[in-house]
Amino acid sequence: MPIYEYICQDCECQFEHLKLSVNDNDPQCPSCCSSNVKKLMSAGAIRTQGIPSGSGGFKAPSCKPSGG
Repeated sequence: MPIYEYICQDCECQFEHLKLSVNDNDPQCPSCCSSNVKKLMSAGAIRTQGIPSGSGGFKAPSCKPSGG
């Protein structure tokens, strides 16, 4: 089950999505719920986002729209 990186074309939020099957559609943006997302090219198994959580795993960063 691959993890893909996406960017929202509306709010520019970058996020990851675990694709459970080949029939799984592209996800919605977790920040603005838009379906206008684009798959990004990612760098293999290198994890550059996230902060350690108390459970020993990683917690996804919260999205903040850029600009302003």
